[in-house]
Amino acid sequence: MKLYPFAYLFSDATGATVEKMVDAALTQFEVANVQVKRIGNLRSRESILSALDEAERHQGMIVYTVVNQEFVTLIQEECQTRNLLSIDLFTPLLMKLSTYLEATPKKMPGLFHGVNDKYYKRIEAVEFSVKHDDGQEPQTLHLADIILVGVSRTSKTPLSMYLAHGGWKVANIPIIPGIKPPSELFGVNPRRVVGLLIDPKRLVELRIARLKNLKQDIFTAYADFDKIVEEINEVKKLYRQHSWAVVNVSGKAVEETANEVLVKINLK
Repeated sequence: MKLYPFAYLFSDATGATVEKMVDAALTQFEVANVQVKRIGNLRSRESILSALDEAERHQGMIVYTVVNQEFVTLIQEECQTRNLLSIDLFTPLLMKLSTYLEATPKKMPGLFHGVNDKYYKRIEAVEFSVKHDDGQEPQTLHLADIILVGVSRTSKTPLSMYLAHGGWKVANIPIIPGIKPPSELFGVNPRRVVGLLIDPKRLVELRIARLKNLKQDIFTAYADFDKIVEEINEVKKLYRQHSWAVVNVSGKAVEETANEVLVKINLK
């Protein structure tokens, strides 16, 4: 069986889909030095003919995913005239699905790539937020879309993860009595920083529950009501000093808090 040394991948979008399929297929062959060239955004007759001219010079094989039927016909006819081997990966599938689903395809280039973009953005945001949880890696704090600050047990981590799954890169910084926050926090755009508050009584309950879970003494400053009130008053001053947006998390589900965060910093 003859295998063409050049495989030209045509697409009216990015060509990422056809490239993955061809790469997967090529792994089944023990043939070296197969040159693969992806040519995307073929959305005019002129661009398609130009791509075909290049493929013809190398007598390359054409593999394409194009949704516009006029362009599909053009590629088929030109490949036949130029004696080029071609494979349409998309049209047969669309036709079968159309029959089975009793529906007409949108035939809009790039829809799948758009979904992929959202998926990869979400993955990147989650990875970023995990790396920047609880004050980690402050040197790249400026890359965050949202920076959450607050005292211990104000839902910084779950809120960060929820927002990250929405595609936002989130960092969270704990405010600990007697310990200065990282200097990088004061060098970022203050409009991206949100200070979290919580009702002192509720915070006492949360901290006592945490200490019990860790089997530690609950009679400490960490869970003392008066100390907590003092702690919260100090962070309020910090928030006002730097003109940070403020969101009270008391009695709210994470979804509700996340929505309020986005509204407060004009991301929604």
